[in-house]
Amino acid sequence: MVAKAFGSSVLGVDASIVTVEANIISGTKFFLVGLPDSAVKESQQRVESAIKHSGYFMPRQKVVVNLAPADIRKEGSAYDLPIALSILKASGQLQTGLLDKYLILGELSLDGKIRPVKGALSMAIAARNAGFKGFVLPKENAHEAAIVNNLEVLAVEHLNEAIDFFEGKSPILPTNIDTRELFFDTQNDYDVDFSQVQGQENVKRALEIAAAGGHNVIMIGPPGSGKTMLARRIPSILPPLTLQEALETTKIHSVAGKLGKHEGLVSNRPFRAPHHTISDVALVGGGGHPQPGEISLSHNGVLFLDELPEFKRTVLEVMRQPLEERLVTISRAKATVEFPANFMLVASMNPSPSGDFFRQGESHPDSPSDVQRYLNKISGPLLDRIDIHIDVNPVSFDQMTANRKTESSEEIRERVIKARAIQTERFKNSKGVYSNAMMPSQMVKELCGLDQLGKNLLKNAMERLGVSARAYDRILKVARTIADLSGQTQITFEHVAEAIQYRSLDRNLFSI
Repeated sequence: MVAKAFGSSVLGVDASIVTVEANIISGTKFFLVGLPDSAVKESQQRVESAIKHSGYFMPRQKVVVNLAPADIRKEGSAYDLPIALSILKASGQLQTGLLDKYLILGELSLDGKIRPVKGALSMAIAARNAGFKGFVLPKENAHEAAIVNNLEVLAVEHLNEAIDFFEGKSPILPTNIDTRELFFDTQNDYDVDFSQVQGQENVKRALEIAAAGGHNVIMIGPPGSGKTMLARRIPSILPPLTLQEALETTKIHSVAGKLGKHEGLVSNRPFRAPHHTISDVALVGGGGHPQPGEISLSHNGVLFLDELPEFKRTVLEVMRQPLEERLVTISRAKATVEFPANFMLVASMNPSPSGDFFRQGESHPDSPSDVQRYLNKISGPLLDRIDIHIDVNPVSFDQMTANRKTESSEEIRERVIKARAIQTERFKNSKGVYSNAMMPSQMVKELCGLDQLGKNLLKNAMERLGVSARAYDRILKVARTIADLSGQTQITFEHVAEAIQYRSLDRNLFSI
């Protein structure tokens, strides 16, 4: 007798349906076919032990399990549960006609308990699109799968629970989640706030502009000046995630196995801060079975690279294409996958190897050539993709001890949201452009026109201050954002002047 159950395979961030077929015929061996990897092949031992501990027996005949289609490589332990149920049905121990109406996934422990799997949200979407009645899966994954509507999500903790459900002995109540209520109740729930930062008003202003226009930013300052503290507060001033953005973000984190236990929808913008020893594959994604990297885990959020010159050159260079296209394409011999990577890059660095090169009145061990070599670790093409360069000076004692109320993240976020609303209206007919930072060169020429004073100022900056030609579009984009924050349709002299201040690494002193 051939019994069928249905599982799922994830490639990239999308899932496809896998048919699990089991047949019991004369013989004594166990065969698992359909291009399984080592983890899938090992399921025989887990399945046999789980079946015995659940009060059933493993057939002592030839058992053939086929995972179709055979041209898709099957990876991981998520097929344990559908394999076990299909074997029990094929051997006559499970009497049910419901196996083919549900998508079934879960890793079995040796005693029959069911462990969580990765990518439950993508699998749930695939189940709904394929017309399945429901999705039987581990209890820990139920909340993320329940985000998908028009699908029964049935959580199980043990193989016996799944067997009893399919035999009609014990019904399972579907897991239901009010997605919108969950989403809006947990939005903007941050542990940090800009009201906790004393001083650094110029840096806060630059970060507000960066958040309002989606601009990449780099902070240059000595150790202890507050660069990391400021960077960690940037998500709190970004516009709240839309429901569609939240679903995209949750899908990526689900595939990567980064969702917490019983966690459902990701409602706050991600903040990722990898260590400078990270490899290029860990940053951009990839591997034998391609997995999302840090830049995809930062999708719709912030990627913070602390001490940027300390990252390996090869690691930094792999970011150039994703920064431009907002997408990561990973090609392998048998498949090509795409991971979204629409993130805001925030970087920090010291002004010199020792970090103290620009402290007034103090001796320092760094020569100009040391500083030049240090800054040359950041390539011109990468720097070209960073719109705002801001100097971060140490906070004085008086500023640290001042009992002065500073703006909260909520107050700053309100201005950012208004500026983003202007951009949403501006780009409503432009495919793939949602913020000023995403404007291509032709659009910059059309939407960032200057008056004569602004043109003269920008010309002088390029000629006298050493601002490079590659920074021309970046300055105009930032000036456009500054104008949006002030509610003005025309870019003025003042907007251009402020934007030029945020190109310190393009000046002659920092020529790279």
